Amino acid sequence: MTEFHGTTICAVKKDGRTIVAGDGQVTMGNSVVFKANAVKVKRIYGGNVVIGFAGTVSDAFAMSERFEKMLQKFSGNLLRSAVELAEVWRNDQARKLEAMMIAADHDTMLIISGTGEVIDPDSGVCAIGSGGNYALAAARALYDIDGLDAEQIARKAMKIAGELCVFTNGNLTVEEV
Repeated sequence: MTEFHGTTICAVKKDGRTIVAGDGQVTMGNSVVFKANAVKVKRIYGGNVVIGFAGTVSDAFAMSERFEKMLQKFSGNLLRSAVELAEVWRNDQARKLEAMMIAADHDTMLIISGTGEVIDPDSGVCAIGSGGNYALAAARALYDIDGLDAEQIARKAMKIAGELCVFTNGNLTVEEV
């Protein structure tokens, strides 16, 4: 069975703005671009939360759906929803999701893995996916440059990741929360 995967998501929180950006590439196996304009960054919970997901497509969709249900259950509390969801995964040894997600609201930015980890990034940037390390390094390098805002940093970091990672393209979806 061929897996569909490959993407890069980068989030930047700076000066009261949080931007989540993701590319549009879906790769089949290791050699075929199956789709170039997929949307992997979206608003949920009435537009108050932005998520970006990476990993196998079916697992990424399952993760985002389960997370949105937790947000409903816990009245939009991002951290509590993420921790409760992670606890469910840790207790279900039969099924781990091969996906990761960045979730952000106005106050909080988290990385959530399909194996039950919840990470609060040390700095105002985080990134996941096949080009995540490239985007993360670029965003960290750009972060302290005067005159660059959160969106400019996220877009530039994604451009750099797209130039280095064959699983990442320049068709971006960018959301602010």
